[in-house]
Amino acid sequence: MMPLLELVDVHRSYKIGESTVHALRGVSLKIRRGEFVAVMGSSGSGKSSLLHILGLLDNPDSGEYRIFGRNVNDLSGDEQAGLRNHMAGFVFQQFHLLKRMSVVDNVRLPHIYSGEQGDFRQEALRRLEEVGLGHRTDHTPNQLSGGEQQRVAIARALIRDPGIIFADEPTGNLDSVNSAEIMKILQDLHREGRTIIMVTHEHDIAAYAGRVLTMRDGLVVSDEQRDVVDGPTEIPNDYEKAGESMWHASRPISLWKDGRFIGFMQQAFQAIFANKVRSFLSVLGILVGVASVIALMALGEGAKSAMQEELKSMGSNLLSVRGGSSKVRGSARAAGAIAPFTFTDVKDIAAMRPMIRNAAGTVSGSARIVYGNKNWSASLDGVGFEFGLMRAAVPSIGRWFTREEIQKRDKVAILGMTVVRELFGNANPLGRTVKINRINFRVIGVAPPKGFSGPRDGDDVVMIPVTTAMYRVLGKDYLSYIYVEVRHAAEIKKAKKAISALIMKNHRLREADEAFYIRDMTEIQEMLSSTTQTMSLLLGSIAAISLLVGGIGIMNIMLVSVTERTREIGLRKAIGARRSDILLQFLVESVGLTLSGGIMGVVSGTGIAFLLALFAGWSVKASLLSVVLATCFSALIGIFFGLWPARKAADLKPVEALRYE
Repeated sequence: MMPLLELVDVHRSYKIGESTVHALRGVSLKIRRGEFVAVMGSSGSGKSSLLHILGLLDNPDSGEYRIFGRNVNDLSGDEQAGLRNHMAGFVFQQFHLLKRMSVVDNVRLPHIYSGEQGDFRQEALRRLEEVGLGHRTDHTPNQLSGGEQQRVAIARALIRDPGIIFADEPTGNLDSVNSAEIMKILQDLHREGRTIIMVTHEHDIAAYAGRVLTMRDGLVVSDEQRDVVDGPTEIPNDYEKAGESMWHASRPISLWKDGRFIGFMQQAFQAIFANKVRSFLSVLGILVGVASVIALMALGEGAKSAMQEELKSMGSNLLSVRGGSSKVRGSARAAGAIAPFTFTDVKDIAAMRPMIRNAAGTVSGSARIVYGNKNWSASLDGVGFEFGLMRAAVPSIGRWFTREEIQKRDKVAILGMTVVRELFGNANPLGRTVKINRINFRVIGVAPPKGFSGPRDGDDVVMIPVTTAMYRVLGKDYLSYIYVEVRHAAEIKKAKKAISALIMKNHRLREADEAFYIRDMTEIQEMLSSTTQTMSLLLGSIAAISLLVGGIGIMNIMLVSVTERTREIGLRKAIGARRSDILLQFLVESVGLTLSGGIMGVVSGTGIAFLLALFAGWSVKASLLSVVLATCFSALIGIFFGLWPARKAADLKPVEALRYE
């Protein structure tokens, strides 16, 4: 009969510091299906190294290891993990139970890496019943005695129904009563036809086996066969079928179809909630970073919106034509002295259709406004009919001037919000009479709020008809400004050239005179937009630094977690976890931490932005884009900073991880 397991001249050595330890020195061995083999020897004899190689937890330096006649040394680590999950069950001296998980979850742990769907809780309960722990299923390992923990480990070893049980000092940490119970369970498993390979240093424990191998200095010095009472009742001889099943188990399995990813998520969040305080402190950096991103971007968006409202108040596609100055006999003349604009200029510019939509002349000065026993100094603007729409100045309370009022030089006024507040308080100013430079004017409207434009308060203004301002109040016969609205932004440069040529022709000016300037409002818009963008980038950079610091904190915690859970990683690999499984599990845990921090940061950042708007009166605007970006960025940070710790965990060798102190 072909042996189940076969070693041919296997050597294994380890480096400890500068010295080399030869654990196995040319071991050749055959183990048949259904045997109960005990491996004995003193400490350092090589018995554990032999068990680890037989259990695919370690690989020999040289020689061959055959299972069902096929050499498994050439299999990759993932393929060997698939074999371990399918054909081997492990019982360790240290139990290696995960303390944060219940007993039933510990038992069904190997199924996460099996490639089979289902929660397998019922099967885990059945296995616990078989080892006499059906009444302790929802307890944690810390609530069990040593013997009970070892029985849980046996139930875990049986959950995949393996053909071989590897037991490494299964009674080493137990008293005689519990040792007898554990050995009785192993005997029962042997009677069912399972192959048992057990390492022990106790002769009374080895007496349960039908074959005892004695090792010394890395060699098998004795191979003793014994008669076993109540051995296996029947050992199936389906080697071909069992071999094919074994090799099928070594093939890659799908991550998404078999539900492993869901299992990894459950495992990751169990690990996160097992250390709540540490997990919270870990995500605190991400929380602060994301909250900063949300709050600062809300401030930036709010400032941008406020600036856009300011730009709207200036008008769209707007040109401002104002008088310049020129040097006459070495001295500069006052602005407007060379090119005193007239209504003819306004009419000629407005006639440039379809390039020009509207044109309006204005005159400016200062005024003293009196109402009752209150008085106030403000800017005075004489404006035309088109000015209201061009400069978004049409009152929300009251009305705009009519063409007839402008033509007749009527004494009507529209007051800015600041003037209304100073003269009328909370009273309604409509229909009231105020004195502007000692002339009575009737208030017909309140200008929409403009806010501050540089040092000037845009609401500290009084608007009256341009004709009234020129001929009744200020005594001017020329216009201070001409505002021109271009139909399309693309035609602004063309319009500036045409208007410049027109004014020079009307006033017989030379280009060198610099008698007037045409100011492009889009330049101001671009400047403000650039300032807003720079501010947003600065705020975003500060928040990104916070996220970076938080990510480094996550990486540190994950590295600590890998170190603390080295034995757990060894256990997971022993029960069939592939390298990609360990990598993905720690990545999911890292991303889970950062996403949790990101979600809490989104809530906190939105709350901070709301509080700033409520109590500080700042303009804030939380955007969905900032929320999505912050959340996605936190997930990317989890992947980026979790990748190194995850790779470090995935690269651990099972036997080295299990031995870690």
